Amino acid sequence: MSGPAPRRRGTGTVSSPVSRRVLVDDRFVLLVEAAVPDLDLAGWLACRREELLRDLDQYGAVFFRGFEVRTPDDFSQAARAVSPDLLGYLERAAPRHEVADRVFTSTEFNAEQWIPLHHEMSYSHNWPSYLYFWCAQPATGSGGATPLASERVITPLIPADVRELFLRSGVCYVRNYGPHLDLPWQEAFQTTDRAEVEAYCHASATEFTWLGSDSLRTRARRQAVATHPRTGETVWFNHAHLFHVSNMPTEVSGALLREYGPDGLPRNAYLGDGQPIPDEVVAGLRELYREHAVSVPWQRGDVLVVDNFLATHGREPFSGDRQILVAMSDLYVNRSVL
Repeated sequence: MSGPAPRRRGTGTVSSPVSRRVLVDDRFVLLVEAAVPDLDLAGWLACRREELLRDLDQYGAVFFRGFEVRTPDDFSQAARAVSPDLLGYLERAAPRHEVADRVFTSTEFNAEQWIPLHHEMSYSHNWPSYLYFWCAQPATGSGGATPLASERVITPLIPADVRELFLRSGVCYVRNYGPHLDLPWQEAFQTTDRAEVEAYCHASATEFTWLGSDSLRTRARRQAVATHPRTGETVWFNHAHLFHVSNMPTEVSGALLREYGPDGLPRNAYLGDGQPIPDEVVAGLRELYREHAVSVPWQRGDVLVVDNFLATHGREPFSGDRQILVAMSDLYVNRSVL
C-alpha cells in the first residue's frame, strides 16, 4: 500500500516501512507488520482505504501487527480511518457490550465452546461488508484464536446437491426472544418500544408474533448465497449451519425441545419452504469450514480486518482472560429478499 507518510506520535513525520506477507498459499490472509516502533495505525491507514480494499478483494483478510493500538479509542480511530461511519448492531444474535462508540465486545459465549465459522449477520437482510477485530488481551491460558476460512475455497467444495437445494429455496430462520430464551427482544433490537420492533420487521420482510407478555417469535426467509459488490463473485452466505438445532449440544437441544417444542427453540434454520434441513447437511458444512480454517494466534494490539463476503470467522475455545473488540462498517442491504 502507498500513501502519505504517517506520523509517529510525538516524533514528527517519519518513513513508514512495513513488511507484507501472505499466510496461506499466496492467496489468503495478508499480514502487514510495522517495521518501526510506535507506528500509529490510524495515521498509517489515512488515505489508504482503496489500497486496503484492494488487498481485501485479493486476500479476504488483513492482519495488522506491531502498530500502536493500545486502547479502544485507538482501535476506533483506526477503523474510522477506513470507514468513518461505523455500524450499530441491531437484530443481535449474541450478547455484546458497547465499550466505545460503535465498538463492541466479541461474542460473549462460554469460553469452552467453539463458535463455528460464519459470515457476520448472514441471517439478516443486511450485514456489514467489513469487520474489524482488535486484540486487547490474548487468552492468558490457551486457545482463543479467531479462525478464518476463505469462501473461495469453501463454496466450490459444497456438494452440488446441497447447493441446488439451498439455491431453490433459500433459508428460513425462526427465532424466539424472551427473558428465558436466547436474548430478550429488548437487547436484540436495542429498544424497549414494541412499535420500533414491528417497524423493523415490516421493513425487513420479517414475520413476527408477540407471545405472552414479553416474548417474540420471528420468521424470515433469507438468501443462501451473496454476490460480492466489488469483485462480482457469488459465495455461500447464510447462517443455516450455525442456527440449526443440531449445532446445540444434544442434551441442551433435547431439554429445549421437551420444554418448548420445535417452534419454541431459541433459534432454528429450515429450508426456505419451511422443510427441515437434514442434520448431516449442516454438520457437513460445519466440518468443511473447520477443515479449511486458518488460525493465527493473537498478539496484544493486533488488528484484523475481514471482508465479510470472502471470509468466515469463528472462535476457538480458550482458558484464562481474553478480550477481543469488534467494529463493523459499510452496510450492505440485500434488496432481493425484501
